[in-house]
Amino acid sequence: MQVRELAVEGAVEFTAKAYPDDRGYFVSPFQEETFIAATGRPLFPVTQTNVSNSRRGVVRGVHFTVTPPGGAKYVCCVRGRAIDIVVDLRVGSPTFGRWDSVLMDQESFRASYFPLGVGHAFIALEDDTVMNYLVSQSYVPEWELAVSALDPELGLPIPADIDPVMSDRDTVAPTLAEARAAGLLPDYRQCQELTRKLHAID
Repeated sequence: MQVRELAVEGAVEFTAKAYPDDRGYFVSPFQEETFIAATGRPLFPVTQTNVSNSRRGVVRGVHFTVTPPGGAKYVCCVRGRAIDIVVDLRVGSPTFGRWDSVLMDQESFRASYFPLGVGHAFIALEDDTVMNYLVSQSYVPEWELAVSALDPELGLPIPADIDPVMSDRDTVAPTLAEARAAGLLPDYRQCQELTRKLHAID
């Protein structure tokens, strides 16, 4: 399994090796030993798994969870193709406002770990794109927040030939600057403390 640290502090890309045969293939997008070696901690306790199906042009995000409690994710694409994006929303982080992206599909078998407090978005590049998430926090609607994926100051890599299809919530989401001014963004130091507890680090 290959590992790449992303430009957002604490976020990591994992690329698994697939084993094809005449029946199809087998792959393990998450491998605990590699995860611990890359991050220095075990994966968070998984409280929920999510699956989303999107047509080409769908843009979901930039989503994050009220902190505390906050939430961490481990994401992969099991069908189709997507640009998966992590955005650092943690005020005080050395990489605040920075983003990085991972091209995910069923050929490269890449996955991404999103530490607590960062934002997540993706752009579906094909119809019937299926994303799978392991998450540390059960879904509570009033805890779910968003920053605009179309914020020009963020400059997320939405391809020129994509006409974004977005939910009503994402369409009216504030810019990063507006969310910060409103006090909606997580605090980096608090995220670090919560991460230690979440991953059971002594």
